[in-house]
Amino acid sequence: MDVYEAVIDYLSRGRSGAIATIVKKLGAAPREEGAKMFVGDDGKIFGTIGGGCVEAEVWVAAKEVMKTQRVKTLAYRMDGRLVEDEGMICGGNVDIFVEPALPRYKNVYAGARDLEKTGRDALIITRFSNDSISKSLVGPDGLVSGDDLTEELEEHAGSCLHEKGPVIGDGFIIEPVTSSPSLYLFGAGHVSQYVSRVAAMTDFEVTVIDDREDFANRERFPEAREVIVDDFHSVFERLYFSGREYVAILTRGHKHDALVLEEVIKRPTRYIGMIGSRRKTKLVYDHLKRKGVSAEALESVHAPIGLNIQAETPQEIAVSIVAQLIEVKRKA
Repeated sequence: MDVYEAVIDYLSRGRSGAIATIVKKLGAAPREEGAKMFVGDDGKIFGTIGGGCVEAEVWVAAKEVMKTQRVKTLAYRMDGRLVEDEGMICGGNVDIFVEPALPRYKNVYAGARDLEKTGRDALIITRFSNDSISKSLVGPDGLVSGDDLTEELEEHAGSCLHEKGPVIGDGFIIEPVTSSPSLYLFGAGHVSQYVSRVAAMTDFEVTVIDDREDFANRERFPEAREVIVDDFHSVFERLYFSGREYVAILTRGHKHDALVLEEVIKRPTRYIGMIGSRRKTKLVYDHLKRKGVSAEALESVHAPIGLNIQAETPQEIAVSIVAQLIEVKRKA
């Protein structure tokens, strides 16, 4: 369960909690600006802002915020002495904003969660003072849910649309809603099962696609966002490509691999990988070149797929594939 899902779950059950967000980072802190953690009123934690003593201290602050219903900003300085005393592997400084999760903004949290899942750009704007909090969600269409915005904040929001992390000002924070990357997994065999599990654990939104219902089903892929049973050619009418998508081609044979790759390479993506030996890759590439696919386009494909860690078992191969997905994601 991710942070916003946890917030909505707790509020829907009449529970409470607090949300912690890294709003500023300097140096080698373990998590980036925008990383979030939710602490429920029962002490449970969802998400992470880096673990260790930082998270422990924020947990205590979150319990206080729940009681006071007032925001709190923590400046955490991981200097040399602290790093040495605590045995930490990272230095750096972080500022962490802690706010109560408020039932009246459940629609804002729900909207942010839905936009995360679909990969559309949006902003959450939080205004705060000693005794008040106001929140707004600005969607990709410009519609505002939650509280109305002042003209000044609308101008600020417009200038922050393409920021990677939160922007903090005098009494306000503007946060981009960052989406979980989509992974289209073509093929539902044994390797795909493990890729789906590991990818979902590392915050990819997995869609599994195969033309065999006995393989592509919820029993085999319970963690996937969606499982589609369809022909590998016609399924592209149902898939959305914005240029942010990751594609792993793990079908049961050369013919299907070539068909999927031919369709995928026409579309904007962030990553394409195809399983198989170098010999098999050459056969598929030669076939596509004869059909008019350029060598330049094929150079962008990661084939054989995955990092070279001498993987042999389906589990090891899955780790190598997801490691490469993470590598590409972090570089992007």
